[in-house]
Amino acid sequence: MSDGIRVASLDDIPQGEGIAIDRAVTGTDDNIALLRDTDDTLWALDDTCTHENASLADGWVENGFVECPLHSSKFCLKNGEVQGLPATRSTCPHRVEIRDGAVYLFPGEAP
Repeated sequence: MSDGIRVASLDDIPQGEGIAIDRAVTGTDDNIALLRDTDDTLWALDDTCTHENASLADGWVENGFVECPLHSSKFCLKNGEVQGLPATRSTCPHRVEIRDGAVYLFPGEAP
């Protein structure tokens, strides 16, 4: 098992917002959005909305969901399941850990 990739500090991600980690860093097909919920939990999902080309890291994060900034599709932070139209396909979740204030990402590993 890998130790993950250190990608940010928790302080880099405001509560209720997200940041995108470039796919050149993650080795994935898409950028990965790190999303900090209003209860301070941190989640990671593929960054591109499955409905259209919009960054979920630019969306609104609240109560276990991220809302796409383009057409308001909603995705569950825990498992990436789509929760609101117009998106009809879920997105991919990734495991993330916080160690001593540093955020470690495990691309391709389920949370």
